[in-house]
Amino acid sequence: MPDALYERLAIIGAGLIGSSVARAAGKAGVAGHIVLADADASILADAERLGLADSYHSDPAAAADKADLVILAVPVGAMASVAGDIAGALKPGVTVSDVGSVKESVLDSLTQTLPPHVHILPGHPVAGTEQSGPAAGFASLFEDRWCILTPPPQSDTQALDRLTRFWRALGSRVEIMDARHHDLVLAITSHVPHLIAYNIVGTASDLEAVTRSEVIKYSAGGFRDFTRIAASDPTMWRDVFLNNRDAVLEMLGRFSEDLTALQRAIRWGDGDALFTLFNRTRDIRRGIVDAGQDAAVADFGRPHKD
Repeated sequence: MPDALYERLAIIGAGLIGSSVARAAGKAGVAGHIVLADADASILADAERLGLADSYHSDPAAAADKADLVILAVPVGAMASVAGDIAGALKPGVTVSDVGSVKESVLDSLTQTLPPHVHILPGHPVAGTEQSGPAAGFASLFEDRWCILTPPPQSDTQALDRLTRFWRALGSRVEIMDARHHDLVLAITSHVPHLIAYNIVGTASDLEAVTRSEVIKYSAGGFRDFTRIAASDPTMWRDVFLNNRDAVLEMLGRFSEDLTALQRAIRWGDGDALFTLFNRTRDIRRGIVDAGQDAAVADFGRPHKD
């Protein structure tokens, strides 16, 4: 394949993101041979049934053997273990990246575990759904979405340029960022919102004055969208909070202070303060829509009967 950026691409983990990378890479023709690996036999069987790759392995080392690019699409908490599994199979000059939403801990784990002849270039495609498994993936998942790469200092520029072109070929807009800064940004834009969603849905479930059937039956738009976020993969999000604890706790502190101020405004009937805040937050929503990160269609684009 003359236009392929990598002769052999190995994807470790065949869940939503890993299977979507396989689909998108196959569609874009950026790899001569795509290898997909997963330790779960049923998931691997589903991936093979869907024809997502050229070859399949349950052993990550076998998948990484002779690969030019290895992408770790496993929960953040499993990165160090999987890196240890593949370390001895990596050829000199191979690029090892990932798709986790925490970057500093991943960079530390890979740096400590992988041999020095490897280009370690962590990455985070800021895309996904609340669904999981190989059947949930789709080739267009990364189109017009950001992929943040967090290379360590003195990274190989050619390897970084090659990986950048890879993600652009999959449809992503690529941003280069320091790993620590990435974790702070994602703490407020993704991690804390997920934590709030989990907490609100859990609170509703625990209420004695409101039955579970009422929570489900009368779910308004706001709560309904919280439940969508709270349905995300439990293993992945457990690992996110454990591996980005400092940034999440810092953002939670800020959030708690702002929530206290909001509570005070409601208690004292300070309508001006509430109106000012709600106008400011509406402007943020408009900015997100204008930036192409969401659509302005009614009810978040849900289909409705005429």
